[in-house]
Amino acid sequence: MTDDVKSDDQPASNTEKKPEDWTTGDEPMTGAQASYLKTLCEEAGIPFEDGLSKADASRRIDELQARTGRGR
Repeated sequence: MTDDVKSDDQPASNTEKKPEDWTTGDEPMTGAQASYLKTLCEEAGIPFEDGLSKADASRRIDELQARTGRGR
């Protein structure tokens, strides 16, 4: 096995880091994250939570995508 392939035969990538590993994860969520999160919240019928960090917004987006069926 080479260093550029993960054990499950998928190419290794540093573009898909866990939000907790982001160096900018504590910064406020981006405008794009806020916009998409608002859409997901509306579809899920839950209130939008303003003031999230980039990392928290990313985790919430993942959760709501699973809940609403988006992102498949």
